[in-house]
Amino acid sequence: MGPIPLLLLLSYTAVSVVCGVESEEDYTWHLRKVPQVLNKRTVTLSSPGFKAEAKPVLNGTCGIECQSRLPLASVADLENFLSYETVYENGTRTSTEVYFRDFDVQAEHEVMKDSHSRGKRQVYGMDSRFSISDKQFVTNYPFSTTVKVSTGCTGILISPKHVLTAAHCVHDGTDYIKGAKKLRVGILKLRSKRRGKKRKGSKRNKRAAEVKPSFQWTRVKRTQLPKGWFRGVTDDVAVDYDYAVLELKRPHKKKFMELGISPTVKKLPGSRIHFSGFDDDRPGQLVYRFCSVSDESNDLMYQYCDAQPGSSGSGIYIRLKEPEKKKWKRKIIGIFSGHRWVDVNGMQQDYNVAVRITPLKYAQICFWIRGNYADCQYG
Repeated sequence: MGPIPLLLLLSYTAVSVVCGVESEEDYTWHLRKVPQVLNKRTVTLSSPGFKAEAKPVLNGTCGIECQSRLPLASVADLENFLSYETVYENGTRTSTEVYFRDFDVQAEHEVMKDSHSRGKRQVYGMDSRFSISDKQFVTNYPFSTTVKVSTGCTGILISPKHVLTAAHCVHDGTDYIKGAKKLRVGILKLRSKRRGKKRKGSKRNKRAAEVKPSFQWTRVKRTQLPKGWFRGVTDDVAVDYDYAVLELKRPHKKKFMELGISPTVKKLPGSRIHFSGFDDDRPGQLVYRFCSVSDESNDLMYQYCDAQPGSSGSGIYIRLKEPEKKKWKRKIIGIFSGHRWVDVNGMQQDYNVAVRITPLKYAQICFWIRGNYADCQYG
């Protein structure tokens, strides 16, 4: 797709809701105080085995319908689920227990108070993905925030040194996957490649240089993920904790995308979400899509976006208006977990699933990025 059609597409997604029933004033980022997720105790564990195999499609997930029949997690349960492991580049591993302060259970269960009836599941037909082939678009914001994880997934830049991705891209619930031992992140950058050799004695190469995007790879020095993802901790709701943060060995110079707390579907412009990823069936291409959310729970979103393996770990984002400003701002509100077979009334059905960033998850991820609680009070 060329740059002009893409511009029209992005313009349409930005203004379509303004022409509808709701006005743009209804779609604003409302900062609110978030709970503190505080470290209680850290212990050293043995080094991981790094023997697990990566799985592009995950089966047997207890999804929204299944989870609706489960009792609500207690504060003690949530503190256990958000306790986390840290794995370092040299193979050492630690486990950290957490506790909460200023935690509002009702705020964490906002979706249950603002629930809506679910529409019929969409039958996927025409492929609605758009390959970002123009080299200027692919290396500029917001597409430039999308990165490739060396285990075959996608991630998104959330700070000068941090990447948000899916937990299953580095861990299968029992052990870290093989590729996570020497984990790397690829950032697309424009590079010049000259066509032909420089002549002896000439000051310039007369043949034009071909400029094309390519990955610049950076090692990951630290990986953090919640215990809620581990088998034996949250077997029924593990997908709710399918997220991880990777700290890069050296900072990048790209503009990153900020985190935001996921609003309910009714507060999404056009009920739409957006994300870009490196789908396996389009090698070497960045693929963008936007689509409607069909159902949600406190921690999950089902959506209609066409996606293929490789796009797991993509950052789900929306655009809302900044308070008292005319500018619209993109923020990440979720992580694309991927195409999953979920339990629905005792039968397996396939859905595309995203993990919502709740107030607790926002507080935890923010602390992983910033290393202090003072900068993570509002989200």
